[in-house]
Amino acid sequence: MRVKLFKGYERFWHWTQALLMIVMGVTGFEIRGSYSWLGFELAIDVHVICAWTLIVLWVFTIFWHFTTGEFRHYIPRKEGVVAQVVYYTRGIFLGSPAPFHPSEQQKHNPLQRLAYLSLKVFMLPFIWITGMLYYFYNEPFVQWLGEFGLGLEQIATLHVVAAFIIILFFVAHLYLITTGETVGQHLKAMITGYEDVPDKKPEAKK
Repeated sequence: MRVKLFKGYERFWHWTQALLMIVMGVTGFEIRGSYSWLGFELAIDVHVICAWTLIVLWVFTIFWHFTTGEFRHYIPRKEGVVAQVVYYTRGIFLGSPAPFHPSEQQKHNPLQRLAYLSLKVFMLPFIWITGMLYYFYNEPFVQWLGEFGLGLEQIATLHVVAAFIIILFFVAHLYLITTGETVGQHLKAMITGYEDVPDKKPEAKK
């Protein structure tokens, strides 16, 4: 059975965010001196432009999620979490059937809900806040942080830590998109919006 999982804006937001974050990662590590490619000044300009573009995208996307009701797909559920963990760590390597299949009513399995909610509520705000504090550090409304030992270098370090957390999420995300019935099943869904799922879904185990 073929189901429509991802709307046009959802796919636009996903790929645009991915591209912006990859460019910001590349330019960010160049700014830190890990290598030289674009040059320090150009890397800063590209990084800042992408950062503001991403912030605008986030604002529109948060608005979209709440006005369309799509936020409900990220509300955590306890049911099926253990079964999904067992599947990812053991069952998938033994050829066991997946305990969850997406539908228009439930796009993400219980672990995906937790992961994506964590990304939106903790990881992205962490990198956004540390980046803004670094960018505006010389402004009076930020300089008071120095009284608490948060100098420019400490804020920059926190921003890099946030970047590594995002990279870990990105690597895990790349792996998990290969865990469908075929390697490209989930990737195709985010391109076309549609995914083929079994007619009958097995009940998720608690």
